[in-house]
Amino acid sequence: MTSHHQTVSGHIIAIGGAEDKTSDLAILRRVFELAPKDSDEVVIIATASSIPEQLLPCYEAVFARLGASQIHALDIQDRRQAADAENVQLIQRSGVIFFTGGDQLRLTNVLGGSAALRAIRKRLKAGAVVAGTSAGAAAMPSTMIYNGAAADALRKGAVNMSFGLDFIRGMVIDSHFLERGRFTRLMEVGASNPEQLGVGIGEDAAVIIHPNRILETIGTGHVIIIDSRDLASSNIAELSIGEPVAVENMILHAMVSGHGYDIDARRYLSADELSDLLSERTT
Repeated sequence: MTSHHQTVSGHIIAIGGAEDKTSDLAILRRVFELAPKDSDEVVIIATASSIPEQLLPCYEAVFARLGASQIHALDIQDRRQAADAENVQLIQRSGVIFFTGGDQLRLTNVLGGSAALRAIRKRLKAGAVVAGTSAGAAAMPSTMIYNGAAADALRKGAVNMSFGLDFIRGMVIDSHFLERGRFTRLMEVGASNPEQLGVGIGEDAAVIIHPNRILETIGTGHVIIIDSRDLASSNIAELSIGEPVAVENMILHAMVSGHGYDIDARRYLSADELSDLLSERTT
């Protein structure tokens, strides 16, 4: 089967939540700057939120300040609206598609299999930016966390997972990561799915996933990488639900703005290494 990820030329930006929306706008500025030069329209999708009327004006003001020529706040609250031809047309002409926070399971339930989601994937292939914050970030991979206690999630079955929006494969994203103590959530994910890279994004932090699958950290917060591919052992398969999980040789990296990670090679990139790789791509 041919993956729709093989020809992606756009950028994916996953934000950990609580990003600056009033001062320097560092993260959201990068979102807008990475849009194709000939497409400065922005679509904002607040499907995940129970309070879209409060969130949408804030993001509309941000992208207006950044210079968007038109901003489309899409009213997609149910599957009928996710199939609406006018909503699809607005997605097709926009260079930035932005998902707000809220409930990621609501996001996948409303958008899964829809014409709107197919249009977003096509725009990503064509070079558009697909960005999301909090739940909007967590829903981006093919596999997503939708529930699980932060305090003691390193127990079999403590983390609930489902299919995500499938913009990026090979990783699981968790948001508000340090602020809500979610380390054990990604550790449980790594123990049960060692091939999945865990990406925990703190508040006012984000990762840019470049088309060559190089991950770049931006913002004032931390991004935590949990790599379980070379896991030596775990008892998870032998346990009953709720029993504590043991893991051996799980690797953790803490990244700050300007540092990066090679997703496929599973290699940490210093600021100089990241800069060299990204400059090679543009020359």
